[in-house]
Amino acid sequence: MPPMELEFQQLDLRYDRLRARQPARERRLLASLADAGQQMPIVVVIGGSAYVVVDGHKRVRCLRQLHRDTVAAVRWEMSEADALIFRELLHTEAMASALEQGWLLCALHEDHGLALDALARRFDRSVSWVSRRVSLVRTLPEAVQQHVHEGRLVAHAAMKYCVPLARANAADCVRLVEAIVPHRLSTRQIGRLYQAYTTGVDATRELVVTDPLLVLRVTDETAAAVRPEASAPDALLTDLHIVGAVARRATRRLQHGGGLLPPERARAWRLFDQVQLDFRDLQRRCEKELRDARSGTAHGDLEFTHEGPRDPPDCPCPADLQGHGPDGAQSGQPDGAED
Repeated sequence: MPPMELEFQQLDLRYDRLRARQPARERRLLASLADAGQQMPIVVVIGGSAYVVVDGHKRVRCLRQLHRDTVAAVRWEMSEADALIFRELLHTEAMASALEQGWLLCALHEDHGLALDALARRFDRSVSWVSRRVSLVRTLPEAVQQHVHEGRLVAHAAMKYCVPLARANAADCVRLVEAIVPHRLSTRQIGRLYQAYTTGVDATRELVVTDPLLVLRVTDETAAAVRPEASAPDALLTDLHIVGAVARRATRRLQHGGGLLPPERARAWRLFDQVQLDFRDLQRRCEKELRDARSGTAHGDLEFTHEGPRDPPDCPCPADLQGHGPDGAQSGQPDGAED
């Protein structure tokens, strides 16, 4: 049967949601259609008074962008569910992601009433395979799935990192994704943020979901400073140098005002509370492990005493800072913070 010409208003695009968009591939298709026209028809089935598209949604979008009036289509004489399954089995050379498979299985299960065991038989898979993919869709927040569908978040990153994060804290998962999608981060970068979130304290987790680019910069600097082949003593000395360098840099920023508004000052003071706790842990460990070190010995240049590291000139000691915030505010209530 030769292809028929359909107008766009005759098409039902309900299954466009089953595929994640790939902007690069779509741009190449757009260029090809502009140059050579439509070479492959889309596939439709009859659904009520419309033609339901089961294959060719990218072609439809591109032809609309090119302001074409019609689209070439072939009609399959089968139900929507059978057409969706048949289309998936035909496209073995372009494997869908597990999330896209989950979207399809959920549509067949929830919209067309196919049981999970029936779906397993139709796709020649186990019931467990079907259940895991359906669970992916049910676990991942809808807002995150929408970013995947629109091509702003890689499906692999969503499955590997966003799904486990959503299981732990769905709200933080959404906040993190909303923070990273404008920056088009790679799967590896998203993995580093996920690692920082799952292994960090509360202040670190808050920083991951509010300023992910800062976290990536810090981890980049740390990775560059600590060579994988470095020995344990060299790595320790490097870490201590980093602690000092970061503290001096933060001091310089504060000396220049920091540019913090009242809500940011409150957040900065909460983070500083955590910094003090982390530093006290480091101080106690250094006093225990390095208390015999003396300045000028053969063991190195570090100077430690029973009283711990000395405060730098003109800087308040941690005890003073913890007890009183700026302008006499109590810990956790910086200048400008509201009760």
